[in-house]
Amino acid sequence: MTDKPATVDAYIAGFPPEVAERLQQVRAAIRAEVPDGEERMRYGIAAVMLGGRYALHFAGWKKHIGIYPVPPLPEPLEAEVAPLRAAKDSLVLPHRDPLPDDLIRRVARAIVALRGAS
Repeated sequence: MTDKPATVDAYIAGFPPEVAERLQQVRAAIRAEVPDGEERMRYGIAAVMLGGRYALHFAGWKKHIGIYPVPPLPEPLEAEVAPLRAAKDSLVLPHRDPLPDDLIRRVARAIVALRGAS
């Protein structure tokens, strides 16, 4: 992608179909837990906002989809996401693996709870 897309739809549309489909699945899982969240482009990647503050960013890459920032989560959820962490606040979902939709939803739900949003 050379031009910075202005919308999340344009961002996702800029990927090959198989990656775009995965990004749509991640988007849907996050939106299911943050239904009133505003979608926005931030730092050149997609974000779902909570009350004007970021909730979660998600980005497509050559070999994976990244979700950021994911702070330490309450157990046992943290133990489930630990194998997906690439850095202290990043989750990496390799394209070679099925998307863990339920886990993405639970992470989004936990972040909403941590931020005190309802």
